[in-house]
Amino acid sequence: MTTPVDLGMDLLAEPAQRLGLSLSAPQLAQFSEYTRLLIAGNKRANLTSVTDPADVQVRHYLDSLTAVLALPRWPDGLRVVDIGAGAGFPGVPLKIAFPGIRLTLADSVGKKTAFLQNLVAELGLADVETLTIRAEELGRTEGYRGQFDVALARGVAALPALVEYALPLCKGHGHLLAWKGKDGPAEAKTAANALAELGGRIAGLHSVNGLSPPLPPDRWLVCVEKVRRTPGRYPRRVGVPAKQPL
Repeated sequence: MTTPVDLGMDLLAEPAQRLGLSLSAPQLAQFSEYTRLLIAGNKRANLTSVTDPADVQVRHYLDSLTAVLALPRWPDGLRVVDIGAGAGFPGVPLKIAFPGIRLTLADSVGKKTAFLQNLVAELGLADVETLTIRAEELGRTEGYRGQFDVALARGVAALPALVEYALPLCKGHGHLLAWKGKDGPAEAKTAANALAELGGRIAGLHSVNGLSPPLPPDRWLVCVEKVRRTPGRYPRRVGVPAKQPL
């Protein structure tokens, strides 16, 4: 791990306390170094359009940590998968906040997973696995199907497709957390057929307007619980869930 560069994390630290998270100085240093690596990595790969350090704190890190609104407890050993992890949001901020979780970062783009591998090494994060794979393929892979307590997805797909990516990966009574904009409640309704078919139910719709500002308004966190076994024919082959949602 390189020596962290202090970019200042005041815009993250105080709102995180309102979420019940007291980030230590070493954790804030990790977030600071994350910002430096993100800005540098963005020059080589299209990771994010948000590169201003202040905006990164709020729109990426704080937004990721709102996961605690849906699931307050993230105990050591909790197995978590970030689907379409991209530049590491929301999985890596949650790993920094809860270092005892076991995290799998999955993305189909090799340049992004290469960035993630370097990021994990530079930040000194343990128990983090990075995979270059499509979600549909991961859900059919032994050792991953039905193995996760929590699946994370931020900006990946509409909820009917997303539950087909995520629920095959979840254990019984595991959860999918999906970050959504103003249409979050409407997407929850359109996902009714997919949830019935795949064995899930909406466990909660959580507004983050209590943190607005600094977060943008009309932000929602959709929590889905897996309540029945997902039929073995799901997920369908690559591309089908998005093109032909249930």
